[in-house]
Formats: sequence, C-alpha cells, structure tokens
Amino acid sequence: MKAQIRKKIKTKLSEITESEWEAKFLMICEKLFSLKEWEQARMIAITISRGLEIPTRPIIEQAWKEGKQVCIPKCSPGTGAMQFRTFSSDDQLETVYAGLSEPIVSRTEEVKQKAIDLVIVPGVGFDREGFRIGYGGGYYDRFLAGYDGRTVSLLFDCQLTNDIPRMPHDIPVDILLTESETIT
Repeated sequence: MKAQIRKKIKTKLSEITESEWEAKFLMICEKLFSLKEWEQARMIAITISRGLEIPTRPIIEQAWKEGKQVCIPKCSPGTGAMQFRTFSSDDQLETVYAGLSEPIVSRTEEVKQKAIDLVIVPGVGFDREGFRIGYGGGYYDRFLAGYDGRTVSLLFDCQLTNDIPRMPHDIPVDILLTESETIT
C-alpha cells in the first residue's frame, strides 16, 4: 500500500511545471522563515534533497545567513540508525548508497538530539494529522522516537492524502507547511 501511495504522489510531483514548482517552493519558504520555531532555532536538522524533493539547499543557505547551525543526517543501513552531524560546507559531503549526499564522519561532528531545536522532516506523503510516508528506511521514525524538540515538514498540496497507513511506532510531524496552508 505504501509503495502505491509513494508512486501516485511521485507521479503528481513529476507533473508540476518548473515555474509552478518555483512559485510554490517560494511560498513554502516564506512560511517556514516566518515560523517562530524557525526564528528561535539555533540548530536546524535537514536533509540534502534530491530528485522530486522540496529543495533544501536554499533553506540551508538561509539558515547560515541567519547565523544558525545546520546538521544533516548520516544513516547506517546495516543498523537502521541515523545521527545528525554538523554541516557547514560542501567539502564535508560524500555520495553514498542510492546517490544520497551525507556528511563525511571525519570532517564533521555528531550533534546530539537535545542540541537540535528544529528538525525538518522529509517525506513523500502526509495526512492532515502529521503522519507521513517517508522513503522506506524508517530512519526518521526511529530518530523521532527519542526527540522532544519541534518538527516541521515542507510539502506541496498534492502530497496531502487521507490514505497514510499508521503503525504504532509512527510519530506525527508537529507542523506541515504547503504552498496554501499551515497545518498544526
């Protein structure tokens, strides 16, 4: 079921024109940058986006411009664990499995959960209560189980669906930002 939902939403995303994508993305960023959670955050956790994901590079650059620290995830496919590590320049990145960009351990420092003020949680599909379908690894659900800070997800309206299956271990995101609404 999750695979079918992922496929359906990815198809919808692929149909958005470049100019629509840009306009919608700018609206979402405007909402993000005016959130009190963003304004108060000193350490922001975010992924390096790729493909049909909301682009995170402009968000990372805005965080740096505002003097915030940024950390990005390092996943361990063998154990299913994910830790966040400091990120301040592209020479700290390496390409790993599935073409993902992750921090180079020897050039970055681990950031403990309690030091992260805001986690920008990626996902493919979301329901209005903040439950999500991610990319299938379960990394964020495991990470968020021990995290008590604020979470936000950035998505286009077409990524909202009522079909998100829920498991007992799933953790909803606090705030969803789309081009047309803020859902808390």
